[in-house]
Amino acid sequence: MITTHYHYSDETLFVSLLCLSFLSFILIHRRRARRHGLPPGGQGIPFVGETLQLISAYKTENPEPFIDERVGRYGPVFTTHVFGEPTVFSTDPDVNRLILHGEGKLVDVSYPGSISNLLGKHSLLLMKGSLHKRMHSLTMSFSNPSILKDHLLFDIDRLVRRNLRSWSDRVLLMEEAKKITFELAMKQLMSLDPSEWTERVRKEYVLVIEGFFTVPLPLFSTTYRRAIQARTKVAEALSLVVRERRKEVGVSSAGREEEKDKKKKNDMLAALLAGDEGFSDEQIVDFLVALLVAGYETTSTSMTLAVKFLTDTPLALAQLREEHDQIRAKKKEGEALEWSDYKSMPFTQCVVNETLRVANIIGGVFRRAITDIPVKGYVIPKGWKVFASFRAVHMDQDHFKDARTFNPWRWQNNSGAASPGNVYTPFGGGGRLCPGYELARVELSVFLHHLVTRFSWEPAEEDKLVFFPTTRTQKQYPINVRRRDQDQAV
Repeated sequence: MITTHYHYSDETLFVSLLCLSFLSFILIHRRRARRHGLPPGGQGIPFVGETLQLISAYKTENPEPFIDERVGRYGPVFTTHVFGEPTVFSTDPDVNRLILHGEGKLVDVSYPGSISNLLGKHSLLLMKGSLHKRMHSLTMSFSNPSILKDHLLFDIDRLVRRNLRSWSDRVLLMEEAKKITFELAMKQLMSLDPSEWTERVRKEYVLVIEGFFTVPLPLFSTTYRRAIQARTKVAEALSLVVRERRKEVGVSSAGREEEKDKKKKNDMLAALLAGDEGFSDEQIVDFLVALLVAGYETTSTSMTLAVKFLTDTPLALAQLREEHDQIRAKKKEGEALEWSDYKSMPFTQCVVNETLRVANIIGGVFRRAITDIPVKGYVIPKGWKVFASFRAVHMDQDHFKDARTFNPWRWQNNSGAASPGNVYTPFGGGGRLCPGYELARVELSVFLHHLVTRFSWEPAEEDKLVFFPTTRTQKQYPINVRRRDQDQAV
């Protein structure tokens, strides 16, 4: 009896201490909120916050309730506690614009440690100030309309057709799309054509990306440990390319260029080697690693989801196919697309816009306040994380009618949204606007052209869309394909 009594008392004491800790956590947060004028919100349970609720929601096809419930309770700007830090969560387009355009004055970039470690300290994603501006401008110069028209379109068309030539019967669409976008990125950045070597590097990249949203502790996370090992292999492979190119063009590690007889390559690596900054091999490799991730993962996902949405919307697929059959009918068999063909795809651009809006490949961005920021009658305190949610705005019924329905016709006559520049941000904005946004649109358009003119398809099995750790389908969207014309050369 005595033993049982003390055991019961110990349990009661433990529960009481836990409740007291939880109440103290809430009271401290409320006092802090009143003192700073924080937006309203909840911090969840101590230490963990609301991270588990967020992850659980984004592992489903419908993560909206996580946002909707809090917006309904607190308004479009609210506080939460995710990924180990108190965070102000914005679903307001005006606040998001303030955050996107306030870098260096109001906010700085801030990403989870796992992403920072895997991309490298010299990646474009983590650069700041004048160096970021210079490198962002350099990156954009390699995917502007002039470069796309005169150089890249030919390679995009060629590599898409090369991949589709091998399709038959059952295809894992996301896997094939990733091969296409990785090969395009390797060609654009380093003038490398597809080979067994590039495919080995791509497979290591898959492991790197899987580690982006894990605990950055190798001892506790097998996925992160595997990602670090893969990142090392990728860096070693790219370092070999950089060293070989230095020999070819005669550029020393100090950036001095010597005369060589070999033909110069016009790619990103050549620009980095010839630049006045005198980048080290490590800096160049970090830069290339991040650009390969950007050009590979997001565009391939957009390709896959465009096909999924079109499959689920037969009228849109029929209209898209009609547009591309008309383009193909004017061309000789096997003839590549030209820039004038790309510019004559108006409904395709509606499909691209709507795919990017509904898919939300980049759901939002994290920043850190470097000063107290007044917003909507509240204050985001200096040092706090801020998350500007693009997805919440894109899926808001106030900005897009029937926002959660795939409807490419909403973009005809530029009537997709009341103020597209403010509420439609699939590529971010401000000084960190995705430098490859036009390249991504061209890649997606060319891919859809060759897909719909050569194949018909149907889902091989049911597949679901999820949004954590990245936007993707659970089974890589397997489809059964049939050639529309068995005699047509692909």
